[in-house]
Amino acid sequence: MRCAYPHCIEDRIAMKKLSVLFCLGLLLGCQHQPTRTATTAIIAAPPVAESLPPSAAIFDLPHAERRLTNGLYVLVVQAPTPGLVSLQIPVQTGSRNELEAGKSGFAHFFEHMMFRGTPRYPAEVYGALIKDIGGDQNAYTSDDYTNYYLNFTSADLAQVLALEADRFQHLDFSEEQFRTEAQAVKGEYLKNSANPIQKAFERLRAISFEQHPYRHTTMGFLEDIDNMPNQMPYAHEFFSRWYRPEYTSVVVVGDIDLQATLDLVEQHWGGWPAGNYHAEIPPEPESIAARYEHVRWATPTSPWLVHAFRAPALTTQGPESAALALVAELVFGESSALYQRLLVTEQSVQRLLVQSADRRDPGLFVIAAQLSDAEHAGQVTAAIDQTLVDLRRQTLDPARVQAAKSHLKYQFASAMNSADGIGAVLAQWLPFERDLATLNRYYQRLDAVSAETIRAVANQVFQDRNRRTISLANGDALPGAETQQSLDALSSAALSVTPVAAAVTAAVTAVYADFASAYPRHVEDLYFPIFEQPSDSPLVDVALVFRSGASDDPPGKKGLATLTARLLTDSATARRSLAEIKQRMYPLAAAFSAQVDKQLTRFSGQVHRDHLAAWYPLIREMLLEPGFDPADFARVKAQLLTDLRVNLRGNNDEELAKEQLYEDIYGSAHAYGTLNLGHGRDLERITLADVKQFYQDYYASDRLAIGLAGDRHNNISDRLTEDLLGLPAPRVPAAALPPVPTLQGSSATIIAKDSAAVAVSFGWPIAVHRGDPDWLALWLVRSWLGEHRNSSAQLYNRIRELRGLNYGDYAYIEYFPNGMFLMQPEPNMPRSNDLFQVWLRPLRNNNDALFATRVASYELQQLYQHGMTADAFESTRRFLGKNVLTQVASQTRRLGYFIDSQFFGIEAFPQYVSKGLAELDLDQVNAAIRKYLNPANAHFVFVSKDAKDLAAALASDRASPIQYNTSKPADLRQEDRRIESLRLAIPRARIHIVPVAEVFE
Repeated sequence: MRCAYPHCIEDRIAMKKLSVLFCLGLLLGCQHQPTRTATTAIIAAPPVAESLPPSAAIFDLPHAERRLTNGLYVLVVQAPTPGLVSLQIPVQTGSRNELEAGKSGFAHFFEHMMFRGTPRYPAEVYGALIKDIGGDQNAYTSDDYTNYYLNFTSADLAQVLALEADRFQHLDFSEEQFRTEAQAVKGEYLKNSANPIQKAFERLRAISFEQHPYRHTTMGFLEDIDNMPNQMPYAHEFFSRWYRPEYTSVVVVGDIDLQATLDLVEQHWGGWPAGNYHAEIPPEPESIAARYEHVRWATPTSPWLVHAFRAPALTTQGPESAALALVAELVFGESSALYQRLLVTEQSVQRLLVQSADRRDPGLFVIAAQLSDAEHAGQVTAAIDQTLVDLRRQTLDPARVQAAKSHLKYQFASAMNSADGIGAVLAQWLPFERDLATLNRYYQRLDAVSAETIRAVANQVFQDRNRRTISLANGDALPGAETQQSLDALSSAALSVTPVAAAVTAAVTAVYADFASAYPRHVEDLYFPIFEQPSDSPLVDVALVFRSGASDDPPGKKGLATLTARLLTDSATARRSLAEIKQRMYPLAAAFSAQVDKQLTRFSGQVHRDHLAAWYPLIREMLLEPGFDPADFARVKAQLLTDLRVNLRGNNDEELAKEQLYEDIYGSAHAYGTLNLGHGRDLERITLADVKQFYQDYYASDRLAIGLAGDRHNNISDRLTEDLLGLPAPRVPAAALPPVPTLQGSSATIIAKDSAAVAVSFGWPIAVHRGDPDWLALWLVRSWLGEHRNSSAQLYNRIRELRGLNYGDYAYIEYFPNGMFLMQPEPNMPRSNDLFQVWLRPLRNNNDALFATRVASYELQQLYQHGMTADAFESTRRFLGKNVLTQVASQTRRLGYFIDSQFFGIEAFPQYVSKGLAELDLDQVNAAIRKYLNPANAHFVFVSKDAKDLAAALASDRASPIQYNTSKPADLRQEDRRIESLRLAIPRARIHIVPVAEVFE
């Protein structure tokens, strides 16, 4: 599997949850300096920093470094992650290294090729070995580097290091494999095409750079992607140039012995010969004037304004990078005056996103605003302009600058909660100087930045000549977007004022002031259970889970549960405005968020123990003393409607098909038959009184369970138990769920939408959940058939690897939303029953979509008729037995899975899986297949721009012969001929075309 992590703001912008750390983790220096002398340094330290004093080394886990004589940099880190290890291999090659014309996107393409095997371990053997160790593996490409990672059990460390060393030194692939992979990369490009912001950033780069390779995205220009199948000779040259030890780091984090691990790495990687290639990246000419461009988007979408400024390269030698990171937080973050004005008060913007300049070469500082209406373009542009002018003319409040530094450092600490989390952060820092010291130097620079320094850097960066602007909307123009004031002229006027935002200083500096009184500690006759998982971690996780959710939405008011939960976590309380809450939260680097599914609603957050006393009273107010402010209600409801109509329906065809599948199968009469976000017209009619009533009815103390994890010395449990007795009294008994619907024969829904690719999901209901006798058997079958984001699974192998039809193909027996952004499912979405579901990532056209659907149906027919083989059963059982540990690798996930186990009445998930797999046999698995996985009764959902053609093809079972760009083995072509005419048997009367505008309304 490839491309796990979206790297920059254009990739992350559609995610449900944006990781600020991911962006900030790249704020470091450049200029790699190879050495030819092998050196080792071992540093002992406590597992996690007890505090974060100024100028201290922020990364102080026990670690060792070694530079091998071939130039390879090795970093090994000991972490308190029993039995688990993360291997990260960042390589200093990204799209900035694509210098030749016609070769854009090649670093990303080559990331895919790196999984094609070696003479010793061909792709299928390599994949089987990774599966056997239960590995959680992926890779991603950025502008500046490519990172490969693998999470696994510590017992397999030696084998993994040997496997990966062989892959990096002896990669081998055929032209047929190369050309097939090129088709899959084209599929990845197409899957992004439904999101308009991708196009906006593509154009932003084009008008921002003339010579530098940052001119293109990591995916590359479409014409270059189309020509990739013909670039086989260049592929070998690319590998020889960049996949060399002097451009590579090997990072091992987890339950390891430092010295022994260093020696293992040197044993397997020390013989890798160094190269002698060095590229001169063409410098970008100095910018001389601002540029603006409008992008017309054909299908309905919210307007976007993207303002960017040419900014310096990343550095730890000067203050620029750290200062701009603070600007991103202070001036455009959630606690900023601009954010509060545009999103909370005026509600002219629905999302305000920022990315500081974080590249090895001079890049862009980006401010992106998703508008609530096109009419706001002028006032939003003016507000951003004035904010930048103020930043250049005035000095930021020093107290707020200190709060921002605290926020960033505690945010860093919160990432140190798993081997994978630690490794992922290091992999983002190391490619620039291949030196851990870079990370610590950056935070020392951060400590030294003053308010005056920020102003000086702002005057250097936010100049008219550095400005680039993209607007995107349905029309030929976005009136007001093109009218920009001269920042230089306005900033040069004489000014004598108090520091910016001095009015909020008291709110920041007095963050602990009124939280001094303790709460009573002894409570009897509790309604709710408390689950505690104490540890030595300085991080504290709190999860407040209610047995209520979208299944409790009343008729005609679908979306009420989600709207209520969002309002509680994103609005004023009875005591404080939302602006004050965010100001108080900000220096804590903590938050409080809600997740709503059918039967559970979770309110949760994580905070460093240093800030628990300040954080807890805020979340207490949010849950127990909601303000139910009408303005907040209107804003949150508008955002929810945008998420439904624009972000899901307009911009995410894959999720659209998956969610429509649930609605179609369960139907409106079932509690599971409506999208969690709700329906558009229902949301429009929901009132604030409805929200208040839902809160009283469904957030009662008898529906609550409390989960706590982390710092064993905190006393939060006693406070929670006392305070949460203040929840509404029990009023509404839990409703019984209707029986699981049954399907008789097959049917299809085709969502008619102007889209560049065809999305496909299909499945049927299964009355099975964790704890049922057949659940583990089906979970194992699902893994063999379509383990999420895993290249060893059957569907992935047959559709994507062998045929190159799309980007990936997966199977599920539990609800898994946002799978395109996640490697593992979020916990706390348990359901009493669910669907068996197959997700085929977007296909190029109707014919390919039909053929891929037939391949998946064919594989299911074979599985249903013949069952799993003994070898497939044993290899999948071994994989799951080890892989389950990676699913609970962090404290937050362990707590979430434990709460789910309580919901289902089973023991802790790793134990449940381990014991169950040990007792499971092949006969049980094949019996479960025959009982639940009959593909004759399936419902299909397609998203296609030519819905009528697809409907006709389905109704007539029209053949779908597939064409390749290379020769294929005779046995595969013979199988293709059988599959291309495979009957899906969907009667014309059971094929329905639905215009996209009517979906979820």
